[in-house]
Amino acid sequence: MVSPRQTAMKNELTDEEKSDIQQLFSEEIEPKLKKLDARLGTISCEFAGPQYANWMIQFKSRGEGFEIVDFEYDEKGAGIDLDL
Repeated sequence: MVSPRQTAMKNELTDEEKSDIQQLFSEEIEPKLKKLDARLGTISCEFAGPQYANWMIQFKSRGEGFEIVDFEYDEKGAGIDLDL
């Protein structure tokens, strides 16, 4: 049985987790998105570890890089391989 606390925690990221994900996104994912000429979209945070596979980030291009617009939990979410 899942406690209410576990359910709440599953559906929320701490500021520290968001910061870590943003840093990894900038270092690992942005270069791949640039190669794909991406402008906006939604991808899984699986790149930050399997515990974040159901977390999605919405991003958009901003200047020379990208900006994370929102974090959203999706039970059915899945990652994709950006190494095309």
